[in-house]
Amino acid sequence: MPLPLLAYLPLGLAVGVLGTLVGAGGGFVLMPVLLFLNPNDSPELLTSISLAVVLANALSGSIAYGFRRRIDYRSGVVFALATIPGSVAGAFLTESVPRRTFDGLFGGLMVAAAAFLVLRPRVEEAPSGRRPRFAWSRALVDADGRRHRYRYNVVLAVALSAVVGFVSSFLGIGGGILHVPALIYLLDFPLHVATATSHFVLSVMAAAGTTVHVANGAFAHGGVRRTLLLSAGAVAGAQIGAWLSGRVHSRTILRLLAAALGLAGARILWTAL
Repeated sequence: MPLPLLAYLPLGLAVGVLGTLVGAGGGFVLMPVLLFLNPNDSPELLTSISLAVVLANALSGSIAYGFRRRIDYRSGVVFALATIPGSVAGAFLTESVPRRTFDGLFGGLMVAAAAFLVLRPRVEEAPSGRRPRFAWSRALVDADGRRHRYRYNVVLAVALSAVVGFVSSFLGIGGGILHVPALIYLLDFPLHVATATSHFVLSVMAAAGTTVHVANGAFAHGGVRRTLLLSAGAVAGAQIGAWLSGRVHSRTILRLLAAALGLAGARILWTAL
């Protein structure tokens, strides 16, 4: 049974809260719901809706995180530029993939990401002591007075961002479910800096992908009203999620992310089989 149109507003609010809290943009929550509620819509249309909502959520969340001084802007600009080519390519490729194949790929990726977070649940807020090659050393003090110092391999970071840009735009999920774990576990970012910086990168990535979808006429088959209502809810939810992020323990954030990914991914895989 189709969801009543006005119900998309509170759905967008929930997407905005959870997406901003874990730094994933909310697409990983929204896309499974859209796939379930709209079995006859094409992957291109649904990814277009999801990515546009991710853009609204990411812009709103980035503003909130900016006030809290948790965004590593220097790193974020580099990562964002690296995502653009893949984001554009992923948006073009979506229209050529059958719905059943798309569902299988989407569900499998979500289950794999959830398994990774469960198997690697520990988050080190202190520097790991590793000395990466091509290292950039970063330091920032957030609005709560917390000092964050870390260093990472910038070449690896750019390569990962390029892959995330493609996958996120192709699946319409925004990429945070991949980018946040990569920033934490592979690049040694503090969790709260990772979620905030990922949101900033998502805003650029989603803008590039959404522009391609609009240019391709993806919204010509409907979805504009759903997109506007979801986006309005996501903008409000992003502010709530950013406020909650400083009051929720990092381990709880990762558990929420893993649980949401695993449940949604399993449901999509079951439908695709």
